[in-house]
Amino acid sequence: MPTDQDNPRGVGPGPGLGIDAGGTQTRWALAAPGGAILAEGTVEGLSALQMATPHGREAVRATFERLAAAVLQHARPARVQAGLTGFGGDGELLQGWLAALLGVAPGAVVLCNDIEIAYRASFAPGEGYLVYAGTGSIGAFIDEHGVFHRAGGRGVVLDDGGGGFWIAREALRQIWRNEDERPGGWRDSPMAHAVFAHIGGSDWAESRTFIYQSERGTIGKLALAVAASAEHDPVARAILVAAGGELARLASALIARFGARPVALSGRAAELHPLVAGAMRAALPPNTAFSQTGQRAHHAAARLALG
Repeated sequence: MPTDQDNPRGVGPGPGLGIDAGGTQTRWALAAPGGAILAEGTVEGLSALQMATPHGREAVRATFERLAAAVLQHARPARVQAGLTGFGGDGELLQGWLAALLGVAPGAVVLCNDIEIAYRASFAPGEGYLVYAGTGSIGAFIDEHGVFHRAGGRGVVLDDGGGGFWIAREALRQIWRNEDERPGGWRDSPMAHAVFAHIGGSDWAESRTFIYQSERGTIGKLALAVAASAEHDPVARAILVAAGGELARLASALIARFGARPVALSGRAAELHPLVAGAMRAALPPNTAFSQTGQRAHHAAARLALG
């Protein structure tokens, strides 16, 4: 266990801690001066949007406690760069919690939206467009002046087309519309079998509880069941193709506003099945340079924390 003598209150040389907090998983990494990754790990997902309720604040605080305990098994960071999904700029309480738990000064903790970290893991400012598909979805561009521009990313209730939550919602919507028309027809659907196995039952009560009472990240994980059934279910394939089209829309909106640049796709929902990236590529404007990246945003955040 590190001591105050190793790095008292985060002053002086020491590792940078990067945090990439998404709806399904929160990843952290410690980077040594120079950029080498010393350690990394994961805890459960969180969102800054949870800070709106007492229960949500308790959950975020508990996740931070587990993260800090894991980090301090390796080293005390000098500085922290944390990217949080749903973060809108009001982070004084979050900043204070992390500072106290990690034993650093509040000023050594910098918070931002998780997509800003993900962008910098893929591009230098002004270089290209990132489309990120996790639980939600967003298109991002940081221009040459460091200004952040978005397309989408408005939240799963309003949109976030192509993200894991959207895929899960589309699957359940299709299943239950079909049940309206042909009760019991779900038994002929590989996707319905996979979805119901994931949520724990085929009765409407199980689906209702799952979609209306689960955290957004938990719902997003249902997209795994959709992807797993895609080889045998045309409805699942169509949903994944439509997800790719939704993600292409985000990139196309940025291209229309700021001009042609390379496009990178990242995020766990983008990796669910090759159909997602393939459909996105096909729907982009002609001659758009496209790549899919498995960038590690928590590593990028750790190196940004070094200054």
